[in-house]
Amino acid sequence: MGCNMENFKHYIPTEIKFGKGVISQLPDVLNRFGKNILLTYGGGSIKKSGLYDEITGLLSSNSFIITECSGVEPNPRIETVERGAALCRENGIDAVLAVGGGSVIDCAKAIATGTFCEGDLWNMVLDSRSGRRSLPVIVILTLSATGSEFDNKGVISNISTKEKYSSVFSYPVVSFCDPTYTFSVPKYQTACGSADILSHAMEAYFSRTDSSEISDGLAETIMRTVIHDLPAVLENPDNYDARANLMWASSLACSGILDYGKLYPGKTCHAIGHEFSAVYDVTHGEILSILTPRWMRFILRKDPSVAPRFARFARNVWNLSGENEYQLAEESINCLEDFLGSIGIATNLTSLGIGSTDFDDIATHADLRGRCSNSYVPLTHEDVVQILNDCL
Repeated sequence: MGCNMENFKHYIPTEIKFGKGVISQLPDVLNRFGKNILLTYGGGSIKKSGLYDEITGLLSSNSFIITECSGVEPNPRIETVERGAALCRENGIDAVLAVGGGSVIDCAKAIATGTFCEGDLWNMVLDSRSGRRSLPVIVILTLSATGSEFDNKGVISNISTKEKYSSVFSYPVVSFCDPTYTFSVPKYQTACGSADILSHAMEAYFSRTDSSEISDGLAETIMRTVIHDLPAVLENPDNYDARANLMWASSLACSGILDYGKLYPGKTCHAIGHEFSAVYDVTHGEILSILTPRWMRFILRKDPSVAPRFARFARNVWNLSGENEYQLAEESINCLEDFLGSIGIATNLTSLGIGSTDFDDIATHADLRGRCSNSYVPLTHEDVVQILNDCL
């Protein structure tokens, strides 16, 4: 039985500048904070695309002083956070400019907060509380995936301890979202990013609350958008409208808006997925793509009372029809699995060279914050291990 709509608070202070050419407003935005800028980016793709030259040209011609923190990893590491925070202190940085996808943005948020923290910055990550002092963070988004451009969270890895945590830092002050900057993103990264968008929407959607129609309707629209526009982008990477829809879907899917009025569902697949990234340093969206259909099949078998929610998913997202809700539920999972199997990323753990060796530890760490045992369908340690075995 569903629950009544829950109370919620809306607070997203980030200003979004969306569309072609919005980068021209960057100097005016940065001038609000000062002239010393930490430019944070990843492995160099922004140099290949020409975006690096565009940004540094804008900043230099407007008398900004640039300090660079490059080489942010796909799963950003605490050592990079420490390096960036040290650069901020040493150079009197006024604002952090993150150019990239979720990993770079997450790292930038942690750097901005870590600048004012003393001691081991891993303790800052574990602390995870809002309202801490932070440098302003400005974002130039280059990948539609995590929604980090529109929330206050960041996921940081500690390779030495095989840990990866989502912590609360600060919201970006302004995020520049120009879909043309995603034209050069390879098909594999585009597909993995879109799988992450889908997962964010689905994990908010599968909740015991049946009466939050606005949140559910938005989630359904986002899922349909990914299903419709990802194939169009994979066929034509320069399809502006499809890229724009995916970019806005990314921002909304992880903004928290889809959770408004709903009982917190635990978001089990993300909890497990982060553990895989911590242990194996694999691509986040690809792991979610493997996990999600197996998680769905398992919880449907364990608790058939969730069939009506899956039946709604079948009707409103996949346009299926029928009276047998359990059958519709199974068909909806088949549709999702077929779609994820068609976008060019791994469909099982074995193809990634991952076996069952670490499953017990992964299941233990995934539930440290109750995200499995207090989830949409509560899972035991043994349940999680079984889902992982189903993914082989």
